Amino acid sequence: MDQHSARTSAAPGPGGEAAVGVYRAPRPGGQAGAAAAVRLAAARLRTAQRPRPRLTGLGIGLLTTAVTVAAAGLDALLFDGPGVFFGLVFVAVSATAAVYVRPYDLVAAPVAAPIAFAVAIALTADSGGGGLAGHLLGVFTGLALMTGWLYAGTVLAAAIVAVRALRLPSRRPRSPRNSAARQGRSRR
Repeated sequence: MDQHSARTSAAPGPGGEAAVGVYRAPRPGGQAGAAAAVRLAAARLRTAQRPRPRLTGLGIGLLTTAVTVAAAGLDALLFDGPGVFFGLVFVAVSATAAVYVRPYDLVAAPVAAPIAFAVAIALTADSGGGGLAGHLLGVFTGLALMTGWLYAGTVLAAAIVAVRALRLPSRRPRSPRNSAARQGRSRR
């Protein structure tokens, strides 16, 4: 049977003394070694699991509000008030918020959606030239007429969050009775 021996080097170590018994791998030289290193790095990048970006509850609230207000403003400029474009963007940003919220803040996505919707309607509502009373009337009219979009975005966010919550691993410790049953022992 062959015995493998490690090569040792008597080269000076960091403190100036000779490092005896330390294995030093041969360094690849030339372009062949560099090409192998590049291939190895590329393979590692392909197989590495990159973490998905996650936003906090506050981040989701700010993102949802900013995008919703921007869409409402653009829709108000182009089509004289929030309409279908605003509703579609609101539903899309609500679903995106539910997907990208971190697991600890899952409840923030369905809560942030109606708040963002109300802020967007309040900022872009048609006042009709009637001052504060006209603006409030425009806000309530906008909320009443756009309720379908509000429900669609909020329910979609809640459904995505519910599915994500069900897929999370349980953090509660298992009871001894349940653990015994899983191991094939009797329940008594």
